[in-house]
Amino acid sequence: MKDYVEKKVETITKQFKTVGEITAVMRIERNKHIVEITVPASGIVLRAQEGSENMYASIDNCVEKIERQIHKYKTRLMKRKYNNFRDAAVPPVSGDVEEASADGEFKVARTKTYAMRPMNVQEAIMQMNMLNHDFFVFFNDETESMAVVYRRKAGDYGLINPELV
Repeated sequence: MKDYVEKKVETITKQFKTVGEITAVMRIERNKHIVEITVPASGIVLRAQEGSENMYASIDNCVEKIERQIHKYKTRLMKRKYNNFRDAAVPPVSGDVEEASADGEFKVARTKTYAMRPMNVQEAIMQMNMLNHDFFVFFNDETESMAVVYRRKAGDYGLINPELV
């Protein structure tokens, strides 16, 4: 299985100058073979999850989904005449943290740390969509501060620019 995943993901890695540590998680839940692949590459994070009755089919579908994300990303960059596709990047690092709940304090179940590069609002929305998340925290290069973009129920996007008081 590992060799099969490595062979399939190799086609993805050839399209980037720098690629971080690729993570592939394969599991079986209720007779469904689920594959999740994460590829940190050149300042973006590509992620896909697929499930089917066959592990090989799930891997194939997952890789196809990532290839579509790459095509979509490259097309958007070309439309904007902005090309940071081959910039160096540091892969995200995440870990689980277990905190004991004492005296009514909230328990932090998980902490994530990731390297971020300055980007504009459009790039942040594109990254959020590629990760298939509902919000994305980023360093806004225009305001030189942290910001959050989020997907609204109406289908459009919102931007939060926090201020210290």
